[in-house]
Amino acid sequence: MDRTTAVSFVMIIIFTIPTLSPVVTAEWESDGWIKNLIGPDRLSMGDEFGCHGFENKDINENPYLIEDCKEYLLSNTNASRWGMNPISFGTPPGDVNQKLATNLLDSGFKIVGDKVTNVPSDLFVVERNGGSMEKNVANISLIADSPKDSLVSIYWIARIHDLRIREDKTLLSWLENNESLWYTTWGEWYNHKLSGKNIELSNVENMLYVKLPINENNSWNVPGSIHIKTNNSIISVKDSKGNNFPQLDPSDQNLKIGWRNHSGGIIVTLNSGENLSIEMQNSTNYTLQNNSINTFNDLHHSVTVVGHHVTNMREWASDFLESPLLFTWLIERGAEPSFNWPIIFIAIGTLIATPLAIRWLISMDAKEIIDYAE
Repeated sequence: MDRTTAVSFVMIIIFTIPTLSPVVTAEWESDGWIKNLIGPDRLSMGDEFGCHGFENKDINENPYLIEDCKEYLLSNTNASRWGMNPISFGTPPGDVNQKLATNLLDSGFKIVGDKVTNVPSDLFVVERNGGSMEKNVANISLIADSPKDSLVSIYWIARIHDLRIREDKTLLSWLENNESLWYTTWGEWYNHKLSGKNIELSNVENMLYVKLPINENNSWNVPGSIHIKTNNSIISVKDSKGNNFPQLDPSDQNLKIGWRNHSGGIIVTLNSGENLSIEMQNSTNYTLQNNSINTFNDLHHSVTVVGHHVTNMREWASDFLESPLLFTWLIERGAEPSFNWPIIFIAIGTLIATPLAIRWLISMDAKEIIDYAE
């Protein structure tokens, strides 16, 4: 083997070793935007923070990541203005088997979505029924034609690998200016419906008493709503301390407590543990009917934009900082780029060895030329 062949063989080995070196196990990075600025601002506006696991990891194969994701989220933010613990989880498409359902329930999760093909017991499934927020993919008619009292869940992801996804500005503007929509989240919608069914009524002559008992089984203390039909005029609505209960406006699209006249009666939204006394004008023709309301303020239907695989709140939420829409953010802990130290050392060695090898070859060739000339 001549010198040139030997050196070439060594160089091939140097450049091949990094390719064959094992990859170092990935670490996990933290998203400071959840804890600072964007997360707190969106939380105060009414957004919800749920979980989506760890990047590039399957919770079916790694069920411990369910609890790990919850702990990661709670180290950065509360889940909602209504409760601290997260209750929504973005599950992989397909069936949620009983083992996975049990693991989710054990960690306090009650809501899953959004491409689940079965309905596990004790879990509430939210479907992706509002299409996508992505530009050139969004479908306004799909949302506009949704049934009364339904929850519309719109898909949003800001990045796929290195590709930046843009939202549909036309859809966003249409949503923000549609006065028939209740802006809500997965967990808020779910618990508001439960609370509405628990409202209790009692009446004595011209006084009506409305009560929403605290339910210890509810994860969050979300208000509930009821529609009371009566032909009596309302004189006053007061809370348990005798203060005037706030009034709702027909244009209110974010969940809040209050009451307003509506369709031959009144709508009332009250907090858990609250007692109201409603004084009505006496009437000889006294009738009273009531039913819980699934959609706050009796708006037509509800909508939430669901951020999937949220590894960076700045990328996912920066275009919506002032939006009145509410978002359900499914937080996913991102994989941190790892350093493969053997490759780094080999690369340094390669940088040193390559010019030395070339210099050696040149000097040997020069010597042969001189010997030949002599």
